[in-house]
Amino acid sequence: MIYSEEELKRPTELECDVVRFQNNKDKWIAFVGLKDNRPYEIFTGLADDEYGISLPKSVTHGKIIRATNPDGSHRYDFQFTNTRGFKTTVEGLSYKFDKTFWNYAKLISGVLRYGMPIEQVVKVVSSMQMDSDSINSWSTGVARALKRYVPGHEDDYDPENDVAD
Repeated sequence: MIYSEEELKRPTELECDVVRFQNNKDKWIAFVGLKDNRPYEIFTGLADDEYGISLPKSVTHGKIIRATNPDGSHRYDFQFTNTRGFKTTVEGLSYKFDKTFWNYAKLISGVLRYGMPIEQVVKVVSSMQMDSDSINSWSTGVARALKRYVPGHEDDYDPENDVAD
């Protein structure tokens, strides 16, 4: 599906799936923003309190909200409904993750936004060869996270056994 310029304008809120994966020995989290039930953008980072984001394992869905800071710049927040029914917002996804991985995720998001078929995005991400083992295993995890959106592979993703090495 190829979007028109008007369709490419990012909505203020996008439904989002939360996908966890392992990169070497580190636990990672991916936020896959969905538009028309199709991946539209992806944010990834460490799943921990100190250097990334820690969420309860029960959180598998929410919203990515584009917010405007007082200085006019933009940030992306994640909002979910907790088990008691209260909305919880994690502000500043764009500031919580390592810049290198953030930039690769922005590149992948750009490809998704312009409508490249998901099967092709998975192939591109899977074939990325970087100078760092950490980035290579990260791309394997991202490819697995996106593969669940390929028709016929919806049930391939198993968060309990998802390890990228």
